[in-house]
Amino acid sequence: MYMLKTVIKVILLGVFLTSTAVAQQTPEDIRSLLEERDEQIKELVGPEGTEYTDDQRQQLKEIINGVINFEAMAKEALEETYDTISTEKRTEFVDLFATIVRDQSLNKLDIYRAKVTYEDIQVEGDEARVETLAQLENVRTPVNYEMEYQDGQWVIVDMEIDDVSTASSYNRQFQRIINQRGFEPLLESLRKRAARA
Repeated sequence: MYMLKTVIKVILLGVFLTSTAVAQQTPEDIRSLLEERDEQIKELVGPEGTEYTDDQRQQLKEIINGVINFEAMAKEALEETYDTISTEKRTEFVDLFATIVRDQSLNKLDIYRAKVTYEDIQVEGDEARVETLAQLENVRTPVNYEMEYQDGQWVIVDMEIDDVSTASSYNRQFQRIINQRGFEPLLESLRKRAARA
């Protein structure tokens, strides 16, 4: 009898944990996450012409990029070369890639003042696609996210702006350098770009 109760408890716990995980993986959760992030960014960005302190720029950088999985994006950008390099080189590559993307996210802060409309959110298991429309004055820009549910939270693994994938865009740049000169020259180029960030 004791064993039967224990088995039932384990089964019920499993059902509870599974249903909790599924409950956390809904379009509403993703929308709330992105809307909360959008509000925080808009509050910090302020009206046009706002001057930013270094601290504010750092906060913006963290919020804008806080839900991005740079490792996944870097791996996609590097393609099969990722599996051929050492763990140490991978770590450095991901760090440099993240530094460059984070820095570029602050190049055009006006876009973060745009009104965002959520057109569609599709969830399939631990993967999701979010399609939004960002409108700034009379300019409307499609901004889409490929997301994955990892370690209890949704993270962005790729972004499409005007139907151009961030990972694919970097992939084209990186593969051109790798094919012409090899991986080491690419890494050196990224070191220089990151140093200017």
